[in-house]
Amino acid sequence: MLDFPRWKVAGTICLLLIGILLAVPSFVPERLMPFKAPRINLGLDLSGGSHLLLEADATSLQKQRLEQMEETIRTEMRRAEPRIEIGDISSTGGQLNFFVRDVTKVDQAVELARKQTTGIGVTGQRDWDVRVVDTNRIVMTPTEAGKNDAVAKAMEVATEVVRKRIDQLGTKEPTIIRQGATRIVVQVPGLQNPEALKNLLGKTAKLEFKLVDVTASPSDVAAGRAPVGSQILPYPDNPLGVPKIAVKRGVLISGDQLIDAQQGFDQRNNTPVVNIRFDGQGGRRFAKVTQENVNKPFAIILDNSVISAPNINEPILGGQAQISGNFTVDSANQLAIALRSGKLPVDLKVIEERTVGPQLGADSIKAGITASVIAVVLVVAFMLVTYGRFGIYANLAVVINVFVILGVMSLLNATLTLPGIAGFVLTIGTAVDANVLINERIREEKRRGRGVVQAVELGYKEASRTIFEANTVHTISGLIMLVLGSGPVKGFAVVLLIGIVTSVFTAVTFTRMLVAGWIRRNRPTEINI
Repeated sequence: MLDFPRWKVAGTICLLLIGILLAVPSFVPERLMPFKAPRINLGLDLSGGSHLLLEADATSLQKQRLEQMEETIRTEMRRAEPRIEIGDISSTGGQLNFFVRDVTKVDQAVELARKQTTGIGVTGQRDWDVRVVDTNRIVMTPTEAGKNDAVAKAMEVATEVVRKRIDQLGTKEPTIIRQGATRIVVQVPGLQNPEALKNLLGKTAKLEFKLVDVTASPSDVAAGRAPVGSQILPYPDNPLGVPKIAVKRGVLISGDQLIDAQQGFDQRNNTPVVNIRFDGQGGRRFAKVTQENVNKPFAIILDNSVISAPNINEPILGGQAQISGNFTVDSANQLAIALRSGKLPVDLKVIEERTVGPQLGADSIKAGITASVIAVVLVVAFMLVTYGRFGIYANLAVVINVFVILGVMSLLNATLTLPGIAGFVLTIGTAVDANVLINERIREEKRRGRGVVQAVELGYKEASRTIFEANTVHTISGLIMLVLGSGPVKGFAVVLLIGIVTSVFTAVTFTRMLVAGWIRRNRPTEINI
């Protein structure tokens, strides 16, 4: 018991001092800190901010899959050796139907179609079912497993794209988690403008460059009729006044080949624009397209809406281009963020939104601080009255434990939420459990007639086993909440787990060091506990 070497004393003190020092920056306004230091971030319920619940449009995703498979089938049948002639492809009823004109090539066409399907995991199922109907008609039907797999993969990508877009807004500790199969919860502390957030996250950011169909008559365009091989798209900022325009269906180049997009200003008129840069392959493709179409207008299309249709006056080399339109600085910056973070593989719509004001957060912080102070005062008073000197040691351990918990949370850059404060208060209340067990065990050994040193030695030794087992159970419960929980439950679990580790260290190791030092110095023959 008295064998507490100096290196162990120094190590214990150093660890606790580091924890306390890490907690200090969280109490100092960031603008007053002379250097950047880790600190605790406040969650949405404490600092205020925006909460959005996004839902994916699974129907739109399946429609995209049909369109992509239709284009793939046309291309592959055309590239086959020898070429396989097929009739028009129909996509009614959520299926693809097409006729093979030469009956002798049906088997070849089926084999080629099946090569465009993929397996789902290790189940052996395919994402498309291919079968022959009426001798020469091939029907491709998306399987249920394929639909579910497509939604799951799209949601994984969508969650990451949403995360990238929010990170580039410069916000701290946003919460972005999947909810169910088709939903994403977004919480952005400190952001009081949910409209801007909705506009940013609602953009699919599907960028395409297509040639304008100059052969289309204005009357047909106004009526929504497009020539063969073209389509009518909305053009809100059309200088001709008609909010529609006809463009060729073929995509000259897409946003998939973008590597950067930044908000800038047009050097001619100082209006906000978006400067984009393509990768090597995209740059070469863009240069070739503009060389072949000099003096022709081309449309810049974002999410199936034309934002501008400039004329190609000269070949655009170097892999860089400029998107102009009726932009403000904010809208140009949001478009740049959306483009460089990648396009969403599925449309997301907002089905729930909430804005938490900073005043509500301030009230929560005030209530949390009040509860914490009351808990500390009551615990300190109880321990002092009940255990005297040993209660003082336990109280010192509780106070230090509070700072160490905050220090560890700062080091982990954790986010403190209202449930986290509840876990914090609970940790304060239970932090002295170990000392209660130790002190009661020392009392019991004294009643058995043990000496001071032996009673204290056995008290710490025998109680440690119970303390370890009890906190192991708490840790298991906390880990389950951390792994399976989300949002508030996870915030509670984080504080609880940190508190379990720090409270055991301060209540057992730190108090034992203090008691050992006191006994070694004073050699008491009796203790009051």
